[in-house]
Amino acid sequence: MSKITDRADGPGTTENYNCPSGYACIYPENQSPPVSPSHKYQRYGAHNLVNQYGMHYVINNQYGGMGATVRLCTGYGGTGDCSITITPQVGIHVNLTPINSIVLDRP
Repeated sequence: MSKITDRADGPGTTENYNCPSGYACIYPENQSPPVSPSHKYQRYGAHNLVNQYGMHYVINNQYGGMGATVRLCTGYGGTGDCSITITPQVGIHVNLTPINSIVLDRP
């Protein structure tokens, strides 16, 4: 069950938003509430993003304690500024325009 946090609006509701257990999911631009992910990631490591602009929900539905994080990075291949970190069972509403990769970290 993921808790959605909107950086402007504070905590949201808790549910999985059709993001499978063990995955990180990105939802289409401006889909609110998040209903159906457009991208699902299960493999650890960096994944480059293509044509992801504007506001999207990103949910970390991984398990494994606090170590199974998702980082959003400005560079390709998990490089650049990776200061946006999403802990397990949490989602955020975020502008993906400056983001070029998503990294799934092992617990």
